[in-house]
Amino acid sequence: MRPRYLIPLCLLAAPAFAQDTMSAEEFDTYTRGKTLYYGFQGEPYGVERYLNGRRVIWSFLDGKCKEGVWYEESGQICFLYEDRLDPQCWTFSQSGTGLIARFENTPEETEIYDARNMDKEMLCYGPDVGV
Repeated sequence: MRPRYLIPLCLLAAPAFAQDTMSAEEFDTYTRGKTLYYGFQGEPYGVERYLNGRRVIWSFLDGKCKEGVWYEESGQICFLYEDRLDPQCWTFSQSGTGLIARFENTPEETEIYDARNMDKEMLCYGPDVGV
């Protein structure tokens, strides 16, 4: 006897984390006023504080902080920092634990980062002081 209904296996195996890409408005609403910690391949990667006016402060967790801004371009969220003239563009989607960030500057490589609000202070040292 044959089953009456068949569900394609590809529908059952859809990734649980797959979400729609966030718009600039959704991204701003989600991030504004938060400090998000980013991880890559299970390791801590960096931290970013999201301020009013689409301003940000980024650090690679080394206490050296860079100010920047973000903007939307062609459905991507692009960042410009004080020490770089080339935009760093990403797509973001929401997961059950935070954000999924995909780096779009090198589409042939899949670089996926997770971002979480961990209620920890961001550490920024002052400028280097010499003797």
